[in-house]
Amino acid sequence: MPDFVNVTYGQTGESLKQNDMGMRAMQARVYSERGSQYLLVKAPPASGKSRALMFIGLDKLENQDIRKVIVAVPERSIGASFKPTNLTDHGFFRDWEVEDQWNLCTPGGDAGKVSKFQTFMESEAEVLVCTHATLRFAYEKIGAEPFANSLLAVDEFHHASADADNRLGEVVRGLLDDGRTHIVAMTGSYFRGDSLPVLRPEDEEKFTRVSYTYYEQLNGYTHLKTLGIGYHFYRGRYLDAIMEVLDPKKKTIIHIPNVNAAESSKEKYDEVDRILDHLGEVVETDAETGLHLVKHPSGKVLKVADLVEDDAKTRDRVMETLRNISEPDDVDIIIALGMAKEGFDWPFCEHALTVGYRGSLTEIIQIIGRATRDCPNKSHAQFTNLIAEPDASADSVADAVNNMLKAIAASLLMEQVLAPNFKFKSRPSDDDLEGHAGIVDIDYTQSETTVAIKGFAEPSTPRVKQILESDLVELTASVMQDDRVLKAAMNPEEIAPEVVTQVFIPKVIETKYPDLTEQEVEEVRQHVVANAIFKTSSDGGLPELNNNLIKMAGKFIKVQDLDIDLIDSINPFQLAYEIMSKAVDADVLKRIHGAITAQRIQMSEEEATTLYPRIKAFKETHGREPNLVAQDPMEKRMAEALEWLRNKKRERMHAQQTG
Repeated sequence: MPDFVNVTYGQTGESLKQNDMGMRAMQARVYSERGSQYLLVKAPPASGKSRALMFIGLDKLENQDIRKVIVAVPERSIGASFKPTNLTDHGFFRDWEVEDQWNLCTPGGDAGKVSKFQTFMESEAEVLVCTHATLRFAYEKIGAEPFANSLLAVDEFHHASADADNRLGEVVRGLLDDGRTHIVAMTGSYFRGDSLPVLRPEDEEKFTRVSYTYYEQLNGYTHLKTLGIGYHFYRGRYLDAIMEVLDPKKKTIIHIPNVNAAESSKEKYDEVDRILDHLGEVVETDAETGLHLVKHPSGKVLKVADLVEDDAKTRDRVMETLRNISEPDDVDIIIALGMAKEGFDWPFCEHALTVGYRGSLTEIIQIIGRATRDCPNKSHAQFTNLIAEPDASADSVADAVNNMLKAIAASLLMEQVLAPNFKFKSRPSDDDLEGHAGIVDIDYTQSETTVAIKGFAEPSTPRVKQILESDLVELTASVMQDDRVLKAAMNPEEIAPEVVTQVFIPKVIETKYPDLTEQEVEEVRQHVVANAIFKTSSDGGLPELNNNLIKMAGKFIKVQDLDIDLIDSINPFQLAYEIMSKAVDADVLKRIHGAITAQRIQMSEEEATTLYPRIKAFKETHGREPNLVAQDPMEKRMAEALEWLRNKKRERMHAQQTG
């Protein structure tokens, strides 16, 4: 089956090599920051975040006077990632141990678990694993006081948000305000898929941040060579097209559409039955494992896990089977609705097949992560999205898909992006596809060009000057992701432009910098407005608002600013078509990372050229270029200088070609 994009990696094996303490590259990077009270870890699925937390937690228990470690996960099934683990055999000083009674990721309601949580906090026990829900309910009951001198580790941290109504975010904010708890926040996608930031800016500044990109992870694998991403459009019903992209020989997770989605037939059980019929003849359902045994026409008996089933007892039996998978032949295909996305561990999975448009870039990245764990005899991992053909020209669809590819590539590099809109209406008689990607973190980069605007005074205080020189990019991002500003962008006829500029923007500034005077807020406001939302009027006077905020917001969508064409061809598929891209190998993915980084680098030509001899010496000494995600500030700055110089060279070449 052809891929939408094919990403090839170096297979260096580096990401799986262990040091003398049993730590892989990502884990060692995190462990080097173990002294931080607040640690934010951004790393892909399957990179080893759970074991990294074990190393951190045990060091804090042993060497940092921390008395307890509490691990919170979004779903019970993910709790298995933090089961007792032998670490001493690989060189670490202590094993990770969780007593059965303190593993609260078990069937049953939260009321009894909250009582157990409270008992744990009063006991001499050291490690507890629970769900986000149990943590929230326990915090409501006991407050911040018992968490003093403890470590709270929050897995899949993007479930939190700065929204006042987000209950997980409320727990984190409460503990940050209390100041006595250590926090490790872990996520493979530090954006939520909506307009809400995960943390308030003043809270995020408290965290030491460690990033490990998909590129680093996959390039260092031993077995996995390529990652493929394909978009396939169909007419009619997806059940008539699914076997065109479903290969029974591949270990596959199928996510059928939500019953409320346009692609759904509204009969989820019938959809599962139809998929089973496509696969072959259902022989029986194994009473012990809960798996359906399906005889394929080839003669092979496929083991199919049904997670769409609502019966809790049946579903728990299947989940228990999946938690104990140890061999490739234990299961062949998993059919799911909302489960088996984030945190679900099936190393043998080769193919993540998703039906219907996914409105959240976060969700797409999480689903891709189900298939990208390194595993013997698995050289290729693939994500396929099967979507109803939009009622739009193929060129328009190709342009949107190209932007989505760039957004996915940027997200795999752990970049924060504003997801491109995928808003199409399906053709009559087909599934009604009408949705768009949720807005995620807007990482606006200030233009290199400085525009002098008549009527703007110089900053009146050093504080204002400092904000404008060092924080303007981040402040602009905060403004553009503010709920009120985004609402105005979507409703330009209902919300007057002056309300945005004179009310909403000052409120963002006041929240971010509560120490500023009214005059200082106004000075900062003028520059933010000029920088982000306004255009200079033709008479050279003060800026005037560009009423079409949606168009202006487009300048902040990084993927649209990347001059990269990844579309190669449009081919027939069913009665519709599939969009094919040019091959994207590891080198191209690295260049995409450089192009994204170059957009936001604040650097003078003098600094870049001064650093160049040091860059050459670094490459000769280390046999590689400086790394953009290096923890060492000097190495990171050298990498930024190198990308800045390359970007300037590209600009000069483009100017010569077009001039």
